Amino acid sequence: MQHAHCASAQRIATRLRCAAMACCACLAVACATPSGGAPADAGLVEVWTTTADRQQVLSPSTLAMTAADSAGADIEVDARTRHQRMLGFGASITDASAWLIRHRMDEAQREALLRELFGRDGDGVGFDFARLTIGASDFSRTHYSLDDPPGGAPDPALRHFSIAPNLDDVVPVARQALAINPRLRIMASPWSAPAWMKDSGSLVKGRLLPRYYDAFARYLLRYVDAYAEEGIPIFALTVQNEPDYEPDDYPGMRFNAPGRARFIGDHLGPLRDRRHPDLQIFDWDHNWDKPEEPLAVLADAAASKHVSAVAWHCYGGDVSAQAPVRDAHPDKDVYMTECSGGDWEPVRSGGLVLQARTLIIGTTRHWARGVLFWNLALDENGGPHAGGCDTCRGVVTIDSKTGEVSRTDDYYALAHASRFVRRDAWRIASTDSGDGIDNVAFENADDGSRVLVASNSNEAPRTITVGDGGRTFVYTMPAKSVATFRWHPEDR
Repeated sequence: MQHAHCASAQRIATRLRCAAMACCACLAVACATPSGGAPADAGLVEVWTTTADRQQVLSPSTLAMTAADSAGADIEVDARTRHQRMLGFGASITDASAWLIRHRMDEAQREALLRELFGRDGDGVGFDFARLTIGASDFSRTHYSLDDPPGGAPDPALRHFSIAPNLDDVVPVARQALAINPRLRIMASPWSAPAWMKDSGSLVKGRLLPRYYDAFARYLLRYVDAYAEEGIPIFALTVQNEPDYEPDDYPGMRFNAPGRARFIGDHLGPLRDRRHPDLQIFDWDHNWDKPEEPLAVLADAAASKHVSAVAWHCYGGDVSAQAPVRDAHPDKDVYMTECSGGDWEPVRSGGLVLQARTLIIGTTRHWARGVLFWNLALDENGGPHAGGCDTCRGVVTIDSKTGEVSRTDDYYALAHASRFVRRDAWRIASTDSGDGIDNVAFENADDGSRVLVASNSNEAPRTITVGDGGRTFVYTMPAKSVATFRWHPEDR
């Protein structure tokens, strides 16, 4: 479903509200519906629903809570039991995303889109978390690192280090996002060390040579310094994207657990402590199917003391793998740092509900403090890219000829959480009802409002009863749908 793109940033709220009522274009006046702003009065529950067939898109309604014993409710919410505090939801500002936003949209389109994605005014979806690539990924138009000397000669002093490849797209887009949302937290990941640091002599395939561990540590922190000079603070790094995989047509680098432990413990960690003590280091940044990899790094005392979190991707294994690693190391945080929507199974048939059930509900129920989808934006052909995935989609699709925007299932899955769950919200206890209904609950720290995100994977509607203390409400979720509920506690 493609929405007409308003020319003015002031019409963002109208566009999303009207989209919820299946309008095909923005109107000149606001639709009279609840927004993602202040919660309703105590005793009322605000609901937003999106169906897989897009007959409803963040469609708002209001329910009444009633005084009733909640012990028999399908979902019991218990704010007395608190789990992790949330950092936020969002996506990666890849080279491809930034280039499209900068060069395939006019100024008004660009401002409107970024306010919609990162803003919280009106009905902005409020992304609080983003990821950048250190050098090229598959979603870059060319392959490059940030230290490519003439002829590929070694450059351990990093005399040729430069973020010039990012100055025309990634840097201005990230700065604009931060201007809209100063609370945005940005992490960064390399896809490969510079070619001269590797045994392959290439950005494609190969391993980091141990004699360049120190140079690579300095390279990563030079990136942090350079971005800080551009007004873009980096709060966390991973040392390698997908370190257990060597792609054959785009930058990548195998970096196993013993190597990462040595690199973090003896090189990056100590250097970080001296130069950027507040910078966090996340390990792994790869799939759920090999939890032994981060466990091995965290078992190394020298490395573990420098690692603050384990980062996960969704392309192999099951989301439940996050919990045992966190249980073994409860002092380490959990993040979902990459998952792409696209044209493959089970994503194709699972669609919106699968994305919400697994990546919003499943990851946070298994301790994730933050959730990142992959490309923030791609064009109508799933690009631009240089190698890698040719069936991926962005959170939004930008028409490369007109700059108009359409929103994917990933956008709506994220929006059902990002728009309502605020920074520092607590994930709170909620029972798992089964029967194709999945849920996760939060309590916002700023106003105490409760938020429940639920999905119905069934082909038929399901009526659910939700209890909170001595109050309950009842809602019939449409078939194949996602709903967000928000209410105030009784004693606020």
